[in-house]
Parts: sequence; C-alpha cells; structure tokens
Amino acid sequence: MSVRTEAPRTTRRARPATDRPVSPPVPAGEDFAPAPSPDGRQVAFLSDRAGTPGVWVCEVDAGVPVALPVSGEPVLAVSWSPDGQWLACVVAPGGAPRTELWVLRPDGTQRHQVAGFGRRSAALAGWLPGSALLAVTETAERGAAVLVDAGTGHRRVLAEDDLLTLLDVTPDGGAALLRRGPRNARWLELLDVATGERRRLFPDTGRGSTDQGWFGPDGTSVLARTDAFSELAALVRVDLTRPALPPTRLASRPDAELEQVALSADRGRAALLWNSYGGRSELSLLDFATGVQRAVTAPGEVLGDAVFAADGGLLCLTAQGPVRPREVWLVDPSAGTPRPLRPDTGAARTGGSGVAPQLVDLRARDGLPLSGWLYRPAGPGPWPTAISLHGGPEAQERPGYNPLFQALVAQGVAVFAPNVRGSSGFGRSFVAADNLAGRYGAIADVAACAEHLLDSGVARPGQLGCLGRSYGGYLVLAVLVNFPGLFAAGVAECGISDFHTFYAGTEPWIAAAAVSKYGDPVRDAELLRDLSPMTHIDRLDVPVLLIHGANDTNVPAGESAQVAQALAARDVPHGHLVLTGEGHDFLALDNAETARTATTAWLTRHLAATAATRG
Repeated sequence: MSVRTEAPRTTRRARPATDRPVSPPVPAGEDFAPAPSPDGRQVAFLSDRAGTPGVWVCEVDAGVPVALPVSGEPVLAVSWSPDGQWLACVVAPGGAPRTELWVLRPDGTQRHQVAGFGRRSAALAGWLPGSALLAVTETAERGAAVLVDAGTGHRRVLAEDDLLTLLDVTPDGGAALLRRGPRNARWLELLDVATGERRRLFPDTGRGSTDQGWFGPDGTSVLARTDAFSELAALVRVDLTRPALPPTRLASRPDAELEQVALSADRGRAALLWNSYGGRSELSLLDFATGVQRAVTAPGEVLGDAVFAADGGLLCLTAQGPVRPREVWLVDPSAGTPRPLRPDTGAARTGGSGVAPQLVDLRARDGLPLSGWLYRPAGPGPWPTAISLHGGPEAQERPGYNPLFQALVAQGVAVFAPNVRGSSGFGRSFVAADNLAGRYGAIADVAACAEHLLDSGVARPGQLGCLGRSYGGYLVLAVLVNFPGLFAAGVAECGISDFHTFYAGTEPWIAAAAVSKYGDPVRDAELLRDLSPMTHIDRLDVPVLLIHGANDTNVPAGESAQVAQALAARDVPHGHLVLTGEGHDFLALDNAETARTATTAWLTRHLAATAATRG
C-alpha cells in the first residue's frame, strides 16, 4: 500500500476564521437504486425527496418523475421484471431491519405483498429471465431460498439452512446458486433443485470470502466476486463441467479492489466498479467473449447500484461526491459516455457548496498503515476536531456525500473520518484484522488517529471529540472508556454497548453472522465482556449524546438506554435521543435532520465549552 497525502480540494471560498459560523444548506434529497425497464426507455428509482425513500419512475431523457404508491413505508430496493409487467419493492415497515417484498404494476396498480410475512425478512435476489418469477431469500431463524410468482404469490421453497442466501437461479429453474456462512467467511454452493443435492464450489482455504455470484450464459459456469484467492477481491469463473480445475481469474487489479459486478441479461458483458486506494470509484466494461476491459469515465467520486436494462442497451448507476448527493446516471455501453437521468443534478440542486476532503495517511501504534479523509474548516488550524467512525465494521469511509461533515465544518469543527482496521476496500487481511481479539487494535487505531491529529497541528488539545453510528457508535463508547482523557465529548448513534445484551436482543440471523467478527457469545464470553463498553462504563466521564431508532432490531435501542442509565446514575452529562418510526438506519429526512442537528450542536457546544474551561 503506497503512502501519500493528497492536497485538499475546496469547492467554495474558505470562510475566514473571524467570521461567524455559517449554517450549511438543508441537505438535498437523494436518488438511488435505479431499476431500468427491460427496453431501457424508463427507469424506476428510489428517492427521499418527498421525505421518505419511495419509488419514482422517469422516462429516459424526457419526462418528469412520477411517484408510485407502494405501501406507505420506506422502500429499500426496487427491481423491474424482465417481462416488463411488474416492479418488485423491498419495504422496511417502521424502518426496521425486517423487510417485506411487495409488487405492483408499473402504473402503480395491483399492489400486493408476496414475501416477508410475520417474523420473516425478505430480500430480493432477482428475476428468472423473461418471467414474473422472483428469486427471494426469506430469513428468520434460518434462511430459505424461495421462488415466488409475482402475480399469484405462489411460492416454491428450494432450500433452507443456517446463514443461507439465494444469489441466482438458472433460466429453467433446475439449479440455484446459494451463499452460505458468516461475515468475512462466506462461500458458494450449487443446488440441484430436483434432487436437493448441494455441493460447495470453492475449496475451503480457511481465508477470504465470496459474497457475489451468478450463473454464466450457458449454465455450465459460475462467475463470482471473491477474495478467497487474492488479497484484493477479483472476478473469477468456475467451470461446472470440470470442477477439479481451479477458478479462472477474469478481472483483477493490483491497485484496486473489485467492489461490484453488474451482468447484462445475456451474461455477455459486465460493468465492474473498482474501489481504488482511499475509496474513489472507477468504472470499466468487460466483454466476456473477447476478454477486453474498457474504462468508462466515472461521473462522480463514489459509484454504486450498477444495473443493466434487460436488453443490454443501457447501464444505470449512482454517483456522488463530497458536495453532490447520490443521483442516477445512465451509460450507453457502446459509447461509454455517462449522462444524468434528471437535469437538476449536482450543483444545480446544491449550489456546489461545501468542502472536499484531503486523503491523509498515518500509522497505527503497531505500525499498520491507516488512512482517512480530513475535512478542514476555513482559516489556519488547529481547530476543534471530531473523529467520525463509520459502521460495519466491514464498510469504508469514502469521499461521498455527508451533510453532517459539511455542517460541522461550517461551524468551524474539522472532521477526520478514518478507516481503522476492519474496514473494507483495503484487502482481505485488513478487513479481517479486527476479528475477535483484533478489536483491541481497532480501538487503539482511533487513539492513534487522535494523536496524529494533535501532533500534526490539526486538532486543539482539549477540543477533540468523536462520533460514529452502528459499529462506529460502539467504537466511540469503547474509545471513551479505554482512553479516558483523550476526548472531550462523544456522540454514539445506534452503537453496541454490551455484547451480551446485543447477542440476546438482535435478530437471530444477525447474531449468527456476527460470530466470525465479534466472537461467540459462549466460547468467547470473557473476551466479549472485556470488549463491552458497559463493563468499564465507570471510566466514561465526558459528555456523550446517545441517538437510537426506536424500532431498531439490529442493534436494539436498549444498547443506548443502558448507557444513558449508567451515566445518569453517576451524574455524567449526557443526552439520549430516541427517534420514533426509525430502525437501524434513519430513513426519513426529518429524523435524519434531527440527528444531524443534534450531533452538530452537541459537539460544537461541548468542544467549545471544554476550550473555555481549560483556558
């Protein structure tokens, strides 16, 4: 991994240090998760511009988007059937992790639920070619691979097992591709639907994970995105007719990780999204017949949600950047030139205001290379500074759209968003470096980031805070109890505070998948007890704001409540904000804005108060 520091790029005039804080504009809504019609003439997509993620449909290069009624609840995904007759929507009632699958006609009629009833959670794998048959995973205690008829709701269960996800089905329905296993340790299995026989595709190397897979064009091969055979994830092909042969590598890079693969319906070409060092995206198109891979200009710094129309004549994806929210872009695979779906994109909606970050490299206390994105306020430093910790931990801080960072910078608070060990995008070894007892290293990485900011003149002593959500919320609490005196304030959003209560309260499939990352609640009970912030909560003596969704069943809301109770018993300054109608992710714009405003006010007030107190 190369070590370098990039110069900051600012997209607005810097605010003089003597100016009063400037309030940033209210964050713009985002468009994402595109689903083109089979003929490529229309695109369905999700947008939260009306307040909550919902389904919209727009004519390509022509019309005004039209909102479709789905269920009145937040929508997480949408997909257009290959026959053009249905839209399938993944819905999150109350914003909770348990999801339902609904279908409706493209004109908004004939809405009905087809999967995710009761305590089961539904996820959409895709459609069988040319049909209205949905390939669905339903999860409760175990995972079930199911085929569902969109019109009649008729169901056929193909397989059931622990930690099972359906990835793909052959056009004739004779074979299915399954994913099995916990986080960072997944593998693929081939299912013979008629006999129920399953066989593992890759040998168990004891390292790496395979999380995406598809059948090849003739059903005699499987394509997979995996890091089981290389440090950085690559695209490989498995020959099903000669299982003894090792996989053939089709696309890989020594300087970038393959993040997403989108296949055309005929499986003749693929769109490849590459994650280059630090988190910027690159896009290429791969022709399987010739093996030629062609680079395409990326319309933003971070790309995602790539999908082809069924006829292969249109590629849709999303693009975003530090001052540009997610938006849908279209690519003609022949020309390779991207264009926006809607004319009011980018600076036209946001004014282009905001600060772009600087990529900074540093070293952990044990010498491991780390990096992060630094958002600098105007004027010379040092500044009050907040370290922002992403969730996952198998996620990555990237130069995408983050209105919270812009709000803090507008108030004169610098933000450093690092990728500590356990983050994705830096290879197989790095993402697994925080497993089990390696979590002590991840906690120490945050302290190393704090020390780097102080030593380099970015942060002011006594004015350093930390914030994070989900796993990042856990890290905030863990750092505050393990390094007392280093931080002056914290904000923990939806974070685990005690692994024992987390495992007891979370969804069963989330608990089962987490064992490979955190540890087994029985076998590793002592390790998990020591890693739990609640075990050492008496060391936490700085103001902490706790934010949680009332309907969160991923990290249950009680994780924040028990911290608040413990701090109240010791008269430690704290806030406890519970958002009704939200689960683990805050999907309604007003609730997201409430959390952002509360976080900005908390850190601005307490970091400034600390400076005044210390002179």
